Amino acid sequence: MTEKVPMLASGFNSLKAELQQLKTVERPAVVRAIEEARAHGDLSENAEYHAAKEKQGMIEARVMELEDSLSRAEVIDPTTLKGDKVMFGATVTLLDEDDKSTTYQIVGVEEADVKQGRISFTSPIGRSMIGRSLGDEVEVITPSGEKYFEIEKIEFK
Repeated sequence: MTEKVPMLASGFNSLKAELQQLKTVERPAVVRAIEEARAHGDLSENAEYHAAKEKQGMIEARVMELEDSLSRAEVIDPTTLKGDKVMFGATVTLLDEDDKSTTYQIVGVEEADVKQGRISFTSPIGRSMIGRSLGDEVEVITPSGEKYFEIEKIEFK
């Protein structure tokens, strides 16, 4: 049985768009670059050819990765969820030890973007919050040491 990959609809749609871009724009462009570089003759010392082949390999690897993620995607709509425990899709407001609040939405690995307040459910802080309730203290082990937060608010939006 294949393991499902949880993600929000927005993440699913952006992965689909990236896959479409790779297949319809990037892939044909790199094929043209390879053909052009081949026309220059001796391939053993042809830097353009080797660079294009390397780029082609990276594109193909990303296409396979995206197709795999999309085929295993379990799209979750946080607005259909409710409860008093932190779970995938929840938007959680935390208070740190200095009473400074920070808000994160718990999302899939491919969707994580800390600058936008979206953290992966597999990240240290994401893992430490899953299953916790309002008012719970959460301990997160970071490279700079242990940090403690209190769960101030749990929303599903």
